[in-house]
Amino acid sequence: MTVELKLPRIGMTMEEATVVKWHRQVGEKVAAGEPLYEFETEKVTQVVESPVAGTVAEIRVGEGEDVLVDGVVCVLAPE
Repeated sequence: MTVELKLPRIGMTMEEATVVKWHRQVGEKVAAGEPLYEFETEKVTQVVESPVAGTVAEIRVGEGEDVLVDGVVCVLAPE
């Protein structure tokens, strides 16, 4: 079963963010707690860690692209 990772809300007024860097690519393994991607808002840049160990199955938002809060950023295939 896959896990869809959504853009987290880090502030009450946050509506969207821009993905600025991917630390893993499709097909690469990631451990729980390892950096997966970074996003940027008007006020902050934040690193998102993987909630589970697995493989990046799909990236839905590329570097430089915007995504709404709760929008799916990527899909992981857990181990």
